[in-house]
Amino acid sequence: MIPKYSQEDLTSARHRIIEVGKYLDSKGWTPATSSNFSLRLDENYCAITVSGKHKGYLTPDDVMVVDLQGKPIDEQKPSAETLLHTTLYQKNGDTGAVLHTHSLNATVFSMIWHQPHWEVTGYELQKAFTGITSHESTIKFPIFDNSQDIANLAQEVLLYLDSDIPCWGYLIKGHGIYTWGETVEGALRHLEALEYLLQCQLLTLQLGKC
Repeated sequence: MIPKYSQEDLTSARHRIIEVGKYLDSKGWTPATSSNFSLRLDENYCAITVSGKHKGYLTPDDVMVVDLQGKPIDEQKPSAETLLHTTLYQKNGDTGAVLHTHSLNATVFSMIWHQPHWEVTGYELQKAFTGITSHESTIKFPIFDNSQDIANLAQEVLLYLDSDIPCWGYLIKGHGIYTWGETVEGALRHLEALEYLLQCQLLTLQLGKC
């Protein structure tokens, strides 16, 4: 495959990923060396964070390039969860960015919610998700079991997406959140909205209202 992205495209992607890393770290959603972020470069490649780096202190060298099968183009080591990014790019050519975080809310909620999905309705902020125009809609987020078999987990995600149920993100039990969008801004909007709704749900449970 001959890359179609330019060096300027890669430089820009690295800059955006570094910015996002600093912002999400400031929210407390990327503790230690957790989390990973990626941006599509063209139809065959994406830029993604390397393995084992604190996402609040990324440098350009901490963002590498892999193809959409998850194979690096150099000797750097990508995140172990790279396939959870690249399969989303393969599934939908409009997906331009994927964000994965490990917030406290997402981690705790995914452990206490004993259903394979979480449904939300009635919140005005639901309209932050692409295609949702009313708080009266019911939206659904799948919750997958945590697994060290990333290839198998990626296939589980694809199987869910093949159901054509509208989806902007998912949770992994005891692990965190994946969200995506056509742009970094879209993926970030989905992430922040999902985090807010998770906090609402946890508070509702704490108050004994659910």
